Amino acid sequence: MLGTTQTDGVDEVRDLARRGLLAATIAGTSGPDRLRLTGATYSIVWPVGYQRLTQKFELRRGHVACATSVSRLADECLDRFENDVEAVVDDVARKASTRIDNLEGWIASRLVPATVDGHRRRRGANGALQRPRVPAWLAGELGGDTWLLDLATQILTWVGTPSTAGYDLWPVESWVVRRCERHGGWSVYGEADVREDIHTVLAAMRRRPQWYEQYVEAPLGHKQPPVASAAHLDGPAEPATDPAAEHERLLTALAHGAVQLIRARLSRGEPARAVVVEVINTVFGADSGDGASGRAYDDRLERVLRDGAGIDRIVATVLDILRGED
Repeated sequence: MLGTTQTDGVDEVRDLARRGLLAATIAGTSGPDRLRLTGATYSIVWPVGYQRLTQKFELRRGHVACATSVSRLADECLDRFENDVEAVVDDVARKASTRIDNLEGWIASRLVPATVDGHRRRRGANGALQRPRVPAWLAGELGGDTWLLDLATQILTWVGTPSTAGYDLWPVESWVVRRCERHGGWSVYGEADVREDIHTVLAAMRRRPQWYEQYVEAPLGHKQPPVASAAHLDGPAEPATDPAAEHERLLTALAHGAVQLIRARLSRGEPARAVVVEVINTVFGADSGDGASGRAYDDRLERVLRDGAGIDRIVATVLDILRGED
């Protein structure tokens, strides 16, 4: 919606706010009239939201460019900003029912509760916990370990967000940094350790299958699958210490992410064959660019996915993996 904000109706929105009629008027309109009022409200909200909320958060995240102007927000940050603005517009439409002489000031006072409520609503729509917390039984399964409890909370938070972690299912690198900053271990703790801890936490969560399906698998199934790129599939542009090992690590991470997403979608009752083909094609069949090896990779995948017997073998293998994990 950014770039198409509506100035027509801004004065009307301000006048309705001063008369204490803004929420009632928006609620009582429909079609073009409602679109005009909400569009004008959006025009008032987004500068306040950016200056009073988004800029501060982007600076805390270290996103200096994103904190300079809305036009320089990175894609993920822009999505988050748009979600926040829409949440505040919805809040204005529902709560602006008393006399408001300074609409921008009133909006600024509502930024935090409105965006938090919007965040929880979006999580709830995906089936995720609105307030991610580790239940007592899971804390017991994890032995009260402070890092594993923290990681469990991060997992419950992550499955309910629309963000992706590039080619991986989990934001492992971020969690390595979090572990080292909050729990110590800069010299010895690495990515392999975090992946093992993720496996430990997920295994503990699966001991309550119904809970795991509802609060982990179902919301995870709403995420965009991780996608392989030619740059990753063909190896890094600069020589790595062991390019073959890095390549294998990438494919293993992609495969793990694909299996978990397939599991989540199957738990929602979707047909196995269609789910497996779609997820594999999305994860491994991304645009390979101009590299010859990337095209060869995509060509091999396309041939496999055109072969009915080949698909049957893949589906059977994936289902065997899922049964083995259970």
